[in-house]
Amino acid sequence: MSRRAFWATAAVTLVAAGGVAAGTAMAGGEPSPRRRAGGDMRGMWLATVVNRDWPSKPGLTADEQRAELLAHLDTAVECRLNTVIFQVRPTADALWPSPYEPWSQYLTGTQGRHPGWDPLGTAVEQAHARGLELHAWFNPYRVANHTDPNRLAAGHPARENPGWVVPYGGKLYYNPGIPAVRAFVQRAMLDAVRKYPIDAVHFDDYFYPYPVAGQVFDDDAAYDQYGGGFANRAAWRRDNIDKLVREMATGIKGIRPGTQFGISPFGVWRNATTDERGSDTRAGVQTYDDLYADTRKWVQENWIDYLVPQLYWNIGFAAADYAKLLPWWAETARGTGTRLYIGEALYKAGDPAQPAAWQDPAELSAHLTLAREYPEAGGHVFFAAKEVAADKIGAMARVVADHYQQPAEPPR
Repeated sequence: MSRRAFWATAAVTLVAAGGVAAGTAMAGGEPSPRRRAGGDMRGMWLATVVNRDWPSKPGLTADEQRAELLAHLDTAVECRLNTVIFQVRPTADALWPSPYEPWSQYLTGTQGRHPGWDPLGTAVEQAHARGLELHAWFNPYRVANHTDPNRLAAGHPARENPGWVVPYGGKLYYNPGIPAVRAFVQRAMLDAVRKYPIDAVHFDDYFYPYPVAGQVFDDDAAYDQYGGGFANRAAWRRDNIDKLVREMATGIKGIRPGTQFGISPFGVWRNATTDERGSDTRAGVQTYDDLYADTRKWVQENWIDYLVPQLYWNIGFAAADYAKLLPWWAETARGTGTRLYIGEALYKAGDPAQPAAWQDPAELSAHLTLAREYPEAGGHVFFAAKEVAADKIGAMARVVADHYQQPAEPPR
């Protein structure tokens, strides 16, 4: 089914589930008019979960937080990037004034405490002022990096609806198999689309959680109630994530048609030893089987505007070779209408725990050189902002020198 057809079909489902219907009035204007058929994606992720990139620590003043945020945007400009993917909902919370979820604890140190300013609003305004696109990055189902609901802010939806939540692997997650959960998380995320002219909604690689040895994600009750029409639990779980993706696309386009929808999954859909359509890899995680995310389907059905598989391995890495995964994803995207960008592991450059290839500042530049051979590869996104700024061994500087000598154009 084409994206246009499923928007029309899914709109009915989304309204019935309490989501946002097509035709909802927009606020705050359209995304930046800079978007046009232009240059390659040159992006970086700006992570806020556990204060990974920003703010540098919780509890900074509003002025200090703002100064750090603007410094990251300035670094993006200095490195001739054109896009910042800003994490605004790391753990069922918000970096904007949301009527659905509390302010993020990563701002003030206390979940629910107002930081004294609007980080997302500022990020959109200041990114656009610098000629950057601002993609708002949401994690759909992660609730907390602990398992105690009583530590959540008073009035938190997860406290008020304990049946929505599953503890797993030392964390709390919303259960994707409950339709009310799916409708709620969509409302919470689409609130930002309604309020701000963001250039894209962006999901990361977390859908059902990554497997934890010896633990079971307990969704028995939801499966008993909602899974009767499916051959097995895995098929039901994949359908739950498919519904999230399709309904979010409908909601985004219904509110703000100029805003795109992109997803950045783990880089291996399935190994060829599992499925002949899969990649020549021996990865320990396969998104289709372990995260219940059929990422190949989303691309080939053109349900999303762009995909950024996280190809976080070096050229020649035996279990998951960048040079084998790149052509596999290029072939997957070919002729679909879904743009393909490549997620790059800048954070590994110079890390002594990584293989020897990552001690060479030319490794990442070699990735971009290789990608030139595949017209489907429309650019790269670097993880993450802290490493773009620090550039421990000069890997980012090498990328800029080898590939980004011309000023950045908006991504195509």
